[in-house]
Amino acid sequence: MASGFFAILDDIALLMDDVASMSKIATKKTAGILGDDLAVNAEKATGFVSSRELPVLWAITKGSFVNKIIILPVVFILNFYLPIAIKIILILGGVFLAYEGAEKIIEFLFHKKSNVKFAEELNEKDPAILEKEKIKSAITTDFILSLEIVIIALSTVLTQPISKQIAVVSVVALIATVGVYGLVALIVRMDDAGAFLIRKSKENSVTYKFGHFLIKLLPLIIKSLAVVGTIALLLVSGGIFVHNSHDLHDLFHGWPELLRDFTIGLVVGTIVAFIVLGIKKLFKKK
Repeated sequence: MASGFFAILDDIALLMDDVASMSKIATKKTAGILGDDLAVNAEKATGFVSSRELPVLWAITKGSFVNKIIILPVVFILNFYLPIAIKIILILGGVFLAYEGAEKIIEFLFHKKSNVKFAEELNEKDPAILEKEKIKSAITTDFILSLEIVIIALSTVLTQPISKQIAVVSVVALIATVGVYGLVALIVRMDDAGAFLIRKSKENSVTYKFGHFLIKLLPLIIKSLAVVGTIALLLVSGGIFVHNSHDLHDLFHGWPELLRDFTIGLVVGTIVAFIVLGIKKLFKKK
């Protein structure tokens, strides 16, 4: 009886060891998307008053967990019964990300005056409504990126038993949420850390100066995240299109990967953005 119990424990230990090894490989495969996920969501989780930053981030994190709970079983079921559906969903997700990235660039380049007007309208808008809208947008983008992360992680363990597939992909999904939003939390609270160091340090000491440095650095990071987040959206979408189309892969053969993915993402996103704009104008006239 005891020997049987210890045999089960040994099997569990071996399984966990295999899962840990395979999770490490799967995480490496998804590292690029995790970096893009960090940039995109850090940009979306900033821009709030200090007292609302962590509550907003927690709301987005909870939404991310719900996304994973929805995505994981759906991906496993579709992969088993209808693998082609995963490819279609990925491409549609790529189109959405490309559109979101290209729209930001178009707005910045061609609608600066309307951006000023829009900013004025935002200032007049209820902060609670703005907060809800930004949280919703962040969770929607997280859903698309999470889907890509889960599917790539699954692709690394397709030859393994279903129990190991579920364990490995679940571990990667957990890392994607806890790791990404943990780092985002550190970024958005950088100014608080700087203020703490200033309070606890002697004037002109190394830690005192470092505290001031953190406070001055935060606005620069937040501004750069808007740029990095937009680029990340286009890179992720372009990568999705290339990995799911042999024609595109052959057409851009020899291009540097980053330039290739960015160009494809920007082209597709721009086309979709103008189509959406045309549809909006058509409905406006009607």
